[in-house]
Amino acid sequence: MDRGTVGSVNRGRLRVTVRTEGRSEIVAPVGELDHSSADLLRVPLEDAVEQGRTRLVVDCSGLEFCDSTGLNVLLGARLRAEAAGGGVHLAGMLPMVARVFEITGAGAVFTVHDSLETALSDG
Repeated sequence: MDRGTVGSVNRGRLRVTVRTEGRSEIVAPVGELDHSSADLLRVPLEDAVEQGRTRLVVDCSGLEFCDSTGLNVLLGARLRAEAAGGGVHLAGMLPMVARVFEITGAGAVFTVHDSLETALSDG
């Protein structure tokens, strides 16, 4: 297993860690993703695609809340990654967050995995 640079950013109710494993860029938001914290997730997702890492795995197992702004960040990342030949994989969503994706229909446009391990093994 290849482990690249690990980074972490924290703002109030959200912390985001980033690491490279194999050909996947793993971005792990922990806490609440909303209008005040969305840039903490947007920036590393955009940076990854700009640097040619287009298989993005968002480890949602620590994401306790996601509003429409957070959803839009993920949708934007999906569009950028797909335009560059990659994609966004969501892993380990908690029921409250999964419900947002279910209600909006956004879950149908992402590759969703039960766990981070599954997302990485499918890659």
